[in-house]
Amino acid sequence: MRRSRLLSQEQDDTEVNLTPMLDVVFILLIFFIVTTSFVRESGIEVDPPQASTAEVQAQASILIAISPEGEIWLDREPVTLAALGPRVVRLQAESPQSSVVIQADRASRSGRLVEVMDRLRQAGVDRIALAAQQPDR
Repeated sequence: MRRSRLLSQEQDDTEVNLTPMLDVVFILLIFFIVTTSFVRESGIEVDPPQASTAEVQAQASILIAISPEGEIWLDREPVTLAALGPRVVRLQAESPQSSVVIQADRASRSGRLVEVMDRLRQAGVDRIALAAQQPDR
């Protein structure tokens, strides 16, 4: 009888308690979810013009793309010029520190770019940048 009690105590002592390890894993998971920044994409690939004075934009989280055909893309879907302003205002309300970057293809019309910029300014968006790539050196 005494021997069976000792055996059962030894078996209880050798079990590994996984609860603290699971707690740490969940805390790390929550940390990574909270600290991850989500970048919105425009939805299409564009070939931006080159500029030797191009600078990297740190807080560019709202991307608008203008295709060579003049289509406007926002958040991976095409959008009309009339709907562009309200949608960008809504996206900026979600993250107030974000800026808007327009990625116009080098083959797109400059008139379309001016229309997009004008529509954004009418909607009250004041931080607008144009995407360009630095020339290969």
